[in-house]
Amino acid sequence: MYIFDLDGTITDTNGLWLEVDQEFLSRRGLKNTPEYERVVSRSIYPIAAQFTKEHYQLPDSPEDIMAEWDSLAQRHYQELAPLKPGAEAFLRQCAAEGRPMAVFTACRPALCRAVLERFRLDGLFRQVVFAEEIGLEKRNPQCFVRLGELLGVPPEACVLFDDSPDNCATAARAGMDTVGVYDSYYDARQDELRAVCRRYVRSLQELVR
Repeated sequence: MYIFDLDGTITDTNGLWLEVDQEFLSRRGLKNTPEYERVVSRSIYPIAAQFTKEHYQLPDSPEDIMAEWDSLAQRHYQELAPLKPGAEAFLRQCAAEGRPMAVFTACRPALCRAVLERFRLDGLFRQVVFAEEIGLEKRNPQCFVRLGELLGVPPEACVLFDDSPDNCATAARAGMDTVGVYDSYYDARQDELRAVCRRYVRSLQELVR
């Protein structure tokens, strides 16, 4: 089964989350810190919200923080966020070839569904799995083991397409094949992405025949 990450792989939305973080913090007179960016960029939504509350000693509940993040990001996913180059063509090519496909994302369910429906891609996937529903971060190998169980496919029969070096490394440790997809968010870590993946592409357009 082909498994696709959403943000940074199918959609060009990694940079959006930097803007969401900046707006959220600026409303409170706060600034981004290296520790905040490191933790939040790698965490599922509930863990990121709890960390944000504790890191900045905010009175907001984690639920309120997540709701505000959703509000800030909603218009982008519903109206503005573009697809990555070659994403639609490659996905439709895979569907035409009869390849089973799934999405596995740390994105919020409503935002993910909104952007997939906007580009009419939702019908291409056998299943969409959300990391927050599994309750494990993507850098935990058990997350990908659990993913395989939910999909009914052993990890060794899966190919993950993802822009994150951490996610690809973790999936590989769980037994999955991996294809690294370039995204500018991880520009400084491309050698690392190449090293942990069987194949590396600058764009999904390279895979379109």
